[in-house]
Amino acid sequence: MSDRQVRKEKVIEVLNKARSMELFAISQYMNQHYNLDNMDYGELAKNIKLIAIDEMRHAEQFAERIKELGGEPTSSLADEVKKGQDVRGMFPFDGKLEDDTIDAYNQFQNTCREMGDSISAKLFETVTAEEQTHFNYFDNVDEHIKTLGDTYLSKIAGTPSSTGGFSKGFVLGQGGQAGNPAAG
Repeated sequence: MSDRQVRKEKVIEVLNKARSMELFAISQYMNQHYNLDNMDYGELAKNIKLIAIDEMRHAEQFAERIKELGGEPTSSLADEVKKGQDVRGMFPFDGKLEDDTIDAYNQFQNTCREMGDSISAKLFETVTAEEQTHFNYFDNVDEHIKTLGDTYLSKIAGTPSSTGGFSKGFVLGQGGQAGNPAAG
């Protein structure tokens, strides 16, 4: 195998690790969305669903880049979905998940640069910025729950969970930018 092919394989490996992390996040957040909706915390359920949609877009972006490099995108989840979480435990859990993802993606971005793949490095840079937005949301909700407790949760109870028709996700819905530097 040529040096170039070895470098490409290392990039495909980190892209697949990231895709596996995204697939886990999608499953985890959708499970939480259903649970929050059942608990009648519609606003929280809606936002977690929108974040899951962002993660779906990320998983697809990683898959597209993997295919461009001649690899096969994974369909494996990085971890097992944690079911039956309490509303007070979800947001610190999700914040840690996003924080760990940001750390991993920064390392993956460095790997891509070291392997001479600026397109994949840029993809990680873009996705990492969106993961930071997710972390900020989860951290803010966690702080509200810790500080205000039942008062905050009472305010959320009974809010609508519908995201309407087609949704662009949380980041794009907030006016954020998402691009696919790996495309075109």
